[in-house]
Amino acid sequence: MVSLNVVLFQPKIPQNTGNIARTCAAAGAKLHLIRPLGFSIRDRHLKRAGLDYWHMVEIAYYDSMVDFFHINKKANLNFITKKASKSYDKIDFSGEVFLIFGKETSGLPEELLKKNRERCYRIPMKADARSLNLSNAVAIIVYEACRQKGFGSLQLDGSKDFD
Repeated sequence: MVSLNVVLFQPKIPQNTGNIARTCAAAGAKLHLIRPLGFSIRDRHLKRAGLDYWHMVEIAYYDSMVDFFHINKKANLNFITKKASKSYDKIDFSGEVFLIFGKETSGLPEELLKKNRERCYRIPMKADARSLNLSNAVAIIVYEACRQKGFGSLQLDGSKDFD
C-alpha cells in the first residue's frame, strides 16, 4: 500500500505535472489528478518532463473534487496553500497521507480551505514572494515526508555508483 499520495487539483502546466510524476516515481508516492486538466495526458511536454519514469508511478484520475472526496472518504487530507498559518513540517506523516495542491494560477478553492483550515499548511517564504513553482513545492513536501518516515525503502547509499 502506498502511504504517500500527491493530489493535483486541476493542474494547468504539463511540464509541472511531468516533473511531479517523476518526483512521485522516485519517492514511491501515488499521483492523483483532478480534472479538468489544462493539457492532454498525451502532451509531449508532459511526457518529456516525466522522462522514462511513467511506468514507475501509479496515477489515479478523478472527474472532480467531489469525485475525489467520495472515493477517498477516510483519507488523511492535508491542503497545501500559501494562506495557511502552519508550516508543512507540522504535518503528521504517519499512516497514509494525502497532500493536496492547487492549480498553478489560483491555488485551491477558498471555500475548501475555509472548511479545512486546521488541515492547511504552507511552505515558509519571504513575505514579498508570491509563490513557489508547483513542482518545486511538491518536491519539498514529499521529501520532508520521506525524511520523517526514515526514507522507508528509498535507496540512501549512492556510493556504489562511483567507480
